[in-house]
Amino acid sequence: MKVSLSSLLIRGLGGPVLGIACLMSTASAQQALTWNQVKAKFEAVNPVLKADAANVDEMKAEEITAFLRPNPQFTLSVDGNQAAPHNGVWTPFKGTTEQPNFSYLHEREHKRELRLESAKEGTEITQSQHVDLERNLVFGLRSAFVQTLQAKAVLTLAKADLEYYDKIIDISRARFQAGDLAKIDLARIELQRVQYESEIETAIVNLRQQKIQLLLLLDDRTPVDQFDVTGPFDLGPDLQPLDDYHKIALDNRPDLMAAIQTIQQSQTNHKLAVANGSTDPTFGGWFTNNSSTNNPNGPETIGVSVSIPLRIFDKNQGEKKRTLIDIDRSTQAAEAAKAQVFSDVDNAYELVRSNIALIRPYKAQYLDQSVYVRDTVTFSYEHGGASLMDFLNAQSDYRVVQLAYLQLIGAYMTAAGQMNLAVGREELQ
Repeated sequence: MKVSLSSLLIRGLGGPVLGIACLMSTASAQQALTWNQVKAKFEAVNPVLKADAANVDEMKAEEITAFLRPNPQFTLSVDGNQAAPHNGVWTPFKGTTEQPNFSYLHEREHKRELRLESAKEGTEITQSQHVDLERNLVFGLRSAFVQTLQAKAVLTLAKADLEYYDKIIDISRARFQAGDLAKIDLARIELQRVQYESEIETAIVNLRQQKIQLLLLLDDRTPVDQFDVTGPFDLGPDLQPLDDYHKIALDNRPDLMAAIQTIQQSQTNHKLAVANGSTDPTFGGWFTNNSSTNNPNGPETIGVSVSIPLRIFDKNQGEKKRTLIDIDRSTQAAEAAKAQVFSDVDNAYELVRSNIALIRPYKAQYLDQSVYVRDTVTFSYEHGGASLMDFLNAQSDYRVVQLAYLQLIGAYMTAAGQMNLAVGREELQ
């Protein structure tokens, strides 16, 4: 005997079923987003990512500052003006000497080039750190996405259980009318229905909360009833050998890449510190016009100069030592980051492997077995061959197995996301 949703509504089953119908109607009017669509939207609008991306642009702008040349200096000297008449004649500018002077600091030992190289390496480090931030945020997004899919699956299971149980209620009522079932047993069966209604309401609330969390990560103001996601909620492909994931992680982990890039920048900074210990000469040149010179045919003269600082006591020794120590510190930090990569991959691999090992017997045996036991006991109960307690126990065992399977799938997909986090790219879907 099949009971349709419309007939249940006509019978006045009330709020829970009507709420489910409204939820299904609203969700069907909205196009569900896939994981790739959710991820693309997240990367485009998430304010945390956008704010961090500005750091990369700031570091890029610092490259311009690092490569600036020293500005030339211009000096104009005027001397020899007469403040009083000479022999009764006022000639204030007759003996004036004008001297424009140009000078320029020449940076030796490729200081500008080393500053630019260090700034570029700083930009690369910031870019890698930005990618690492995105990697961690996408893991959180992926976990929220999986939890939403799991909540949808649990809600579907709860609705299917209620539909199946309603059929049993109809059968039990028919048996009661035929005098084949005691009134107390019918009452116990009808009373059990409240548990299924409660599970549906709990599943609906959980699904809405997961959607709200996902909308928060997407910075989306779409009403919850108009937002939906879709995607496979099942066991994925088999794992590759562990060493393959180690290699993928070493090639793709942005935090490890940033640590290695920090070593390179430390080496460049040490070169710059050595270069800054060298003296930079200042070259100058001037032109002089002196009308009072003893040589009437040569009142104009030119001159040049070279100014060299005598750095007897300061050769940047402290900065040279600091940057040399920083190279060793960066090297040790990179080794620690590499060890962390191996640890992350090993832990994630074990989680995925363990979940796969738990899921396989469910797919191979337990799921079908729970359906077989439930349907067999139900058939026997319909024909008076099984007690009410046997039927309720079989139904409970079925729900426990089915719900445990959905939870294992959710745990597996979360562990797969953790593996993607560990290797630095989406390796497991």
